[in-house]
Amino acid sequence: MVDGYLGSLTTEQRMLLHLLDHRLPEGEWEAPAAVTQAGISAAVHVQRKHVPRTLKRLEERGDIVKAKRHVPGGKQRRQVYGLSPTGRVTAEALRNKILAQAVRTDGNTQTLLELRKGGQPTLDLISHVDEGMNFHAQPVVSPVSNPEGVASLDAQAGENLVRRLFARAWEDGKITKDEQSLLQEVVEFLGMHPERVRRLSNEARREQKAPPPEEIYMDMLRQALIDGQLVDDEIALLETFRTAFGFDRLMHDKLLAEAKTSPLRS
Repeated sequence: MVDGYLGSLTTEQRMLLHLLDHRLPEGEWEAPAAVTQAGISAAVHVQRKHVPRTLKRLEERGDIVKAKRHVPGGKQRRQVYGLSPTGRVTAEALRNKILAQAVRTDGNTQTLLELRKGGQPTLDLISHVDEGMNFHAQPVVSPVSNPEGVASLDAQAGENLVRRLFARAWEDGKITKDEQSLLQEVVEFLGMHPERVRRLSNEARREQKAPPPEEIYMDMLRQALIDGQLVDDEIALLETFRTAFGFDRLMHDKLLAEAKTSPLRS
């Protein structure tokens, strides 16, 4: 669920606008993290598991192209996405329509185009607009790829998971390399900004209320099952944590069965 004017746009529309402002470099070896599935997921306020299906629809429609590129900080090439020529036309028409929208701000009425700062991404601009078309100085909702701001309800569930993982890791007063590696996998999967991660780590360290690993694993399962199925990336991530927590298959099956009886609601 996404608050504000952003929530009135479809996931496909938000993806088109995001890729319009974050272009896939042509003929280059590297691509920014913003055009990976994790980067797109964070920017458009959609759970990572829903991103592949929406991207596939856009690709089948001829609106986007994909490629394998190295991403700064990554060890392996990753799938990245960009707009096709027809997708760019569609996205530009959508952006022009949105920028012509009138909003209320400080007792006046202005168009979003008039309020837009030079080079400001469209999704960032309209994140300041609420459901009543009132423009606010601070964002109504902020993606987890941003260092600060209130995240969407779906993203808040991801934040809570990361906070609980940090609480577990900080239980003995330090975070080991293995724990860092596990946390990094989750953070990359969610596309979370390093500053936001640092804040969650500090909060967890101050609270020092470490949940048992079974509860953390249950949280992961419940979030993964939000639409009733697991995707490949989630299965791989769960397997990593199952091994790290020392759970056998019987424990996994037991927790999975419990998670299916009380899934989170999107």
